[in-house]
Amino acid sequence: MFNIATVQKPAAQALRQDGLSLLYPADLTASLQLPTPQWLDGWNQLSESWNRLPPDAHLKDGGHYRKRRHACFIQELPSGEMTQVPHRAHWQPTDYNALHGGFERWFEPVEPAVARAPEWTALVGRLGELFAQVKAVPRWYIEAHQFRIDTAGGVGRPTPEGAHRDGVDFVVVMLVGRHGVKGGETRVFDANGPDGVRFVMQEPLTALLLDDERVIHETTAILPADGHAGSGLRDTLVLTYRADGFQAP
Repeated sequence: MFNIATVQKPAAQALRQDGLSLLYPADLTASLQLPTPQWLDGWNQLSESWNRLPPDAHLKDGGHYRKRRHACFIQELPSGEMTQVPHRAHWQPTDYNALHGGFERWFEPVEPAVARAPEWTALVGRLGELFAQVKAVPRWYIEAHQFRIDTAGGVGRPTPEGAHRDGVDFVVVMLVGRHGVKGGETRVFDANGPDGVRFVMQEPLTALLLDDERVIHETTAILPADGHAGSGLRDTLVLTYRADGFQAP
């Protein structure tokens, strides 16, 4: 049965045994062998780019609470070499996203200086190398999404499609920042059974790693915390890793 203790085993072991791993900031940098404090200093500068995300123009629930950017990469293994591919649409089948699946969604690209930054490439690349320890593949097709969910309209919905899988091999949800909000409970459930775990990601660089074939996930709505009417936000970086190419119509 899932619980916070069992999913905090070494990341590769937890993914093999449980289908998920929860890494707190020190666990994340240690597991990926990211050089601190240099990497942390650079990442803190990159995190300012979340203040420049444009609105998501494709929300079909009528909301205006989400901003995002998108980029795609191919990582060769075992070398770990990673290349950004020309900007492309994000597409999911309706089997995995009944609300926003079935059509191409063009988002503004991740800023070039962010996508090329050594802190960004180290994080995305070393996560790919970690996943290759769990599932040996020749390459990963990686999609990166910068998200900001705000409470300017009262309620923000990190996953308006509800509990879902993404149609990939592995998913990363990493908290970048959280301010002036309550709620936003992350929920992960066995795709084929009743077991599940629930928690709230509070500290930046807390990361949830998921085997997308084995679990479904969602995050509940956020609301303004007391004294923060309309000014709350929750920033995340979502990464998906797929061996069989980018999803496309």
